[in-house]
Amino acid sequence: MCANIVYEWLKTLQLSQYTESFVDNGYDDLEVCKQIGDPDLDAIGVMIPQHRKKIHDAVHRLREEEKEAASGLYFTLEPQVASPTPDIYTSHLVDQYETKAWKEAQGHKPVSRSNRSSQLSRSLVTYPKLKLKIMIRDKLIRDGVNLSKPPYSKKWPHSPFL
Repeated sequence: MCANIVYEWLKTLQLSQYTESFVDNGYDDLEVCKQIGDPDLDAIGVMIPQHRKKIHDAVHRLREEEKEAASGLYFTLEPQVASPTPDIYTSHLVDQYETKAWKEAQGHKPVSRSNRSSQLSRSLVTYPKLKLKIMIRDKLIRDGVNLSKPPYSKKWPHSPFL
């Protein structure tokens, strides 16, 4: 299956003829392919300069995409703030706190792709647990995802003959 990923990657580069050589030399996953250098291309048998350049450029893009994705993948749940009456949350306090977090997240202007990773690291926002749950629920509803229906879950028959 991993070789299939490498095949698809090489196919997008229009270099699928090297798939077998990649797999034979241990490059059967994109994580491993991110480490390819000139000696590796020699061992694989990529001798045409244009093909080598295509592969080097693609490896560079893979590394850049990994850096960009890594900065936006993590979020932090903020511990609940203790209040004088911890059992009661007034909607005013929740609205005020959530609005503040939302404005911080939305406050920056759109950024170019090259500048996005540095901008993301400066504008990380910590959402309260309640706000995060609401945001995820709303996103699932907008996307039409129902987590209780296939393919997200599968009910097994309760048969005594299994």
